[in-house]
Amino acid sequence: MDINRPDLPDPGDGARATSPVCLSCLREPPTWRSAVCAEDYAFPWNDLIGDFKFRCDVGLATLLADRLATALRQTPGGTEVDLLLPVPLSTPRLQHRGFNQAWELARRLGDLLRIPAEPHVLQRPVDTHHQAELSLQERSLNLKGAFMVNPQARPAVAGRRVALVDDVMTTGSTFREATRALLLAGAGSVDVWAVARTP
Repeated sequence: MDINRPDLPDPGDGARATSPVCLSCLREPPTWRSAVCAEDYAFPWNDLIGDFKFRCDVGLATLLADRLATALRQTPGGTEVDLLLPVPLSTPRLQHRGFNQAWELARRLGDLLRIPAEPHVLQRPVDTHHQAELSLQERSLNLKGAFMVNPQARPAVAGRRVALVDDVMTTGSTFREATRALLLAGAGSVDVWAVARTP
């Protein structure tokens, strides 16, 4: 998996640096077409995302979406998708938090990039344990079958290039399972986009 990193130093010929394929991706190749993460999940981005996500500072969604949009515009073919979908929260998690941070990012990205964004196509009917509390292996098992495409929305994804949007990519387990659900529903391809990636 090549993850474009627009924040890395320019290599000098005007092209942006991309990371080599990581060892975990060689062992278990991801099913998504490409991944773009704008920043490392480190200061100041980790604090901004924390304020946005856990302290309900929804106004920060505009800043974070703008940073991700900039990264995508600097990525060859980065914005060539037909539909933006947020990584969904389960109903209990959504009720507890009061908003889905991924939807707040996706809808703003949609406006910035002029790509339609839909909040209810991908669903999370299973309320899983918090991923942050789990090991790498536990994260993958925790999410098995956690996502599904709304049966009435299958025509919206059939054959289309879909981008999944979230705030942070850690191990990729969430993106991997959500991508699997979209491909099973007939999506032509899936890209994954996150504001930050855990180094």
